[in-house]
Amino acid sequence: MNQIFDGARIILCLSFLIYASWSDYKTREVSNKVWVILGPLALALTAFQFLIFSPQLLLSYILSFVITSALAIAIFYAGGFGGADAKALMCISLALPVYPNNFLPQPLSFVSPLFPITIFTNSVLLGALSVFYALFRNLLWKVRNRGNVFEGLETESFGRKILALFSGYKVKISKLERGHMYPLEDIDVNDEGDRKRKLLVFPKDEEREEIVARILENVKKERLDGEVWATPGLPLLIFITAGLIIALAYGDIVWILLSAFLK
Repeated sequence: MNQIFDGARIILCLSFLIYASWSDYKTREVSNKVWVILGPLALALTAFQFLIFSPQLLLSYILSFVITSALAIAIFYAGGFGGADAKALMCISLALPVYPNNFLPQPLSFVSPLFPITIFTNSVLLGALSVFYALFRNLLWKVRNRGNVFEGLETESFGRKILALFSGYKVKISKLERGHMYPLEDIDVNDEGDRKRKLLVFPKDEEREEIVARILENVKKERLDGEVWATPGLPLLIFITAGLIIALAYGDIVWILLSAFLK
């Protein structure tokens, strides 16, 4: 019976996450109805199973939910990811607070007693691989244009330029307007009304429209060329879903890589 409940919780979680990932990819938005339905179903299913078959795991269940939720909320308010990503992690902690070893064999590597943390670290590592795409785009731009990729931003610090190279690339203004892109630069206006371009370190979703409007205004006044630095709005839910699948099949890929490196 434990196997059936474990399997049901895995299927429930994956089904909703796959749908949410598709929605995130298509529109960069996920309806709150997804989490309103998934959360209570996950809570009811897991709580019932643990109460009947594994009451000793109830403390782990509560700790997993509390710690995962605190982490998700903290990262959300720090601007690390969106509300849907935070809600997804919280729902995962309700559905799969610990590794479902009644249904699956032990994974190939270590998994955290707080299973959602393993899923989170897997998803972060997968998302971090996008830096190679950004570096490739910047190298390609340099080869094609043979110009200074930071033209107009020469006074910016070396650290900010490195962050821009790893997290974004130059795009046409039109793509910034209509695409799922977040500006990595803004216009700074001093007391005298002089305007100066500056690189952003952590672009925030709620400031996007305001920054884009300022950039467009400066384009019209010919203070900017046809390209600006931007970063793609990554559909993080895809990485979270992939992180869950990898965690179920293999375990913690960060641990796997560290173990291989330290051998």
